[in-house]
Amino acid sequence: MKNSLKLAVLGSGYVANVTGACFASMGFKVTCAGLESDRMESLQKGEVPFFEEGLEAIVKSELANGMLTYTTDVAAACKEANVIFLSISAPPLPDGQPDLGPINQILKAMAPGFETGYKLVVQRSNLPVESGAWLKSELVKLLPEGSTCEVDIAAVPQFLREGQSVHDFFNPDRLIIGTNTQKAKDLLLELYSGISAPMLMTDVITAELIKHATNAYLAMKISFINSIAQISEKVGSDIGLVAKGLGMDKRISPHFLNAGLGYGGIFLPRDVISLGHLATKYHMSFDLLKATETVNRYQRIRFIERISEACGGQLAGKTIAIWGLAYRPNTDDMRDCPSTQIIWGLQNRGATIRAYDPIAMGAAKEKVRRVKFASSIYEAAEGADVIAILTEWPEFAQLNFSQLKEATTCRLVVDGRNLFAPVRMAEQGFTYHSVGRAVALPNQQK
Repeated sequence: MKNSLKLAVLGSGYVANVTGACFASMGFKVTCAGLESDRMESLQKGEVPFFEEGLEAIVKSELANGMLTYTTDVAAACKEANVIFLSISAPPLPDGQPDLGPINQILKAMAPGFETGYKLVVQRSNLPVESGAWLKSELVKLLPEGSTCEVDIAAVPQFLREGQSVHDFFNPDRLIIGTNTQKAKDLLLELYSGISAPMLMTDVITAELIKHATNAYLAMKISFINSIAQISEKVGSDIGLVAKGLGMDKRISPHFLNAGLGYGGIFLPRDVISLGHLATKYHMSFDLLKATETVNRYQRIRFIERISEACGGQLAGKTIAIWGLAYRPNTDDMRDCPSTQIIWGLQNRGATIRAYDPIAMGAAKEKVRRVKFASSIYEAAEGADVIAILTEWPEFAQLNFSQLKEATTCRLVVDGRNLFAPVRMAEQGFTYHSVGRAVALPNQQK
């Protein structure tokens, strides 16, 4: 069923494409606009330039029925729209401050489309806290001469997990809608009326802070369980059972308590840095954020050391089979990915890398060099001295041990995602190193 509201979604990344395609599938006329001509041309052909489960099918369907369009004419998209979603990120600079260059560029492209009527600009991506007032001020300055347009700002932070973004769009845990006017509130309530989820209405700046606080807290939780995993290894405990016991406490919950290589991607690292910069701006010492980031970076170094120890302290001349390159399954995103730093570290110590990922090898080739990419986990393992698991892809967990043993004589596995039960690995004849658990030795060596 078509809706009278017209939407513009500005940006060309994960959030913009999922937001635009999913709203189009709900019956809204959507124009996705961006300044990257090559990417927009590909999208207009139905070619999504990254992998996201279910997204390409929606894009092709909504292009075919005329509900979704891609263009580089940002001003025209804004002119026709009632609601404009701003999905342009402001990545942190080396000093932690946000790089507002991309935002300023898109504001200049938007402004000519703001001639008359009412336009609601909705922050959808992770812009810094306190962006709402700044966005409105900058946009008003750029309005064309004689404009009578009424500009309003809102914030509806996204909580989309890469690899599950389409599902999360339609089935969110909650909707946070930040507005400063009744008109904006009514418009967004109409827009989101087709999605059933607990809803919290706030002002704009509170919505911004909720998003940053959420990601920073999740990052802290991951770093906490990884620190506990180190203790678990020292005392001979099983981090899986420790995490299960923690998660049974309703005040804690079991989510984000999987020990491993730490968090990656773009959202959690960016928000930890952004929130830390905000604290510094107000002369606060947010040491918890600093510790969270330090622990996370150390997890990658520690995994390299773990592989080295498993190889007797000598990596020079060793062949390492890397299973998994993306920072999480069901995506090809390689941004701030543990695998790149781990591969660099192994290569710097003289190791040769053979790697396999079901989806991310194309993106990985732009990040790492001198890596031989394989067509399967079994091919990657051929001639390997050690197998290192970096991503918890379902196909890895469904490993055919007989096929693996035929493909390679390697019986040493270092698992950064705890995919297997140590007992099972021992029964299969492998020496198995995992995170937060004792080393499992082949049964015949016990």
